[in-house]
Parts: sequence; structure tokens; C-alpha cells
Amino acid sequence: MSLDRPNQSDGSGLNPRVPPKVRGRPFEKGNGGRKPGSKNKTTLVAEALLKGEEVEFVRKAIELAKAGDVQMLKFLLDRILPKERSVRIDLPLMERSDDAVDALGAIINGVANGEITPGEGAALATLVEGYARAINVHELESRLDTMERELRALKAP
Repeated sequence: MSLDRPNQSDGSGLNPRVPPKVRGRPFEKGNGGRKPGSKNKTTLVAEALLKGEEVEFVRKAIELAKAGDVQMLKFLLDRILPKERSVRIDLPLMERSDDAVDALGAIINGVANGEITPGEGAALATLVEGYARAINVHELESRLDTMERELRALKAP
């Protein structure tokens, strides 16, 4: 076995003779780097050159899209059209965590009937699950508070 090859006996895959690269702050002490949210010089120069031209660029982009530039059309539509649509599905009222079963059944029926997509159904199911969990926690806390009050009442003289 050559000494230049990684040490495979410990499973780490690191060469014990070569120290690992030091990670952490890439700046000298006292120099924290650029402030969070600040822009680099190239971005500032580009913004200065384009200042006041935004409307003309958008008009040109629309003109190119109308002329048949598919990439420009896709670019504009990706930024204009909403990514998600509003979903309308009748869900039963959820007052107890057990009601989540009926709500999930309604979601599954909506997906099966083509009223909503499977992705939309999964998102709704996640909401129902979270809401059922919140109801369950609330019910458990209420029961625990009641039990603690009853215990205090029994211990009181």
C-alpha cells in the first residue's frame, strides 16, 4: 500500500499524513466580510447600467415572446402565472382529531374523481394532519389540566 493513498482501514477515506483543510471564517480577525444583504460590485454596476431601462426591456421581452421566441414566452409565463391554483373541495368540519378520517376520505374522493390533482390532495392531507395533531394536543392538554386540578382538589385539606 502506498503512503499517498487514503487510509482505508479506518473507513474515513482521509490520508492521515495530509492535514484537512481548515474550515470556518475565510477572513482575517476583525474583518467580518461584506454585510449580509449587500450586493457585490458586478451587481451594482449592472444595476447602474440598466437603471431606467426596465420598461423598455419588458416591452422587448413581450415583443420577442409574441414573435414566437419560445424561451422568452416560457420565461415570462413562469414569472407572471401563479404556480398554484386555488382548490375548492368540501371538507367536513373538524372539531375532534377523529374527524380527520372523514376529511382525508373527502380528499381521496376528490383526487379519485379528478376534482383535484394528487399533489393538491397531498398538500391538503398534510394540512388536515397538522390540524388534527393540533386538536389532539389541545385535547390532551385540556385533559391533563383537568386531572391536575382534580389532584390538587383531593390533596387540599
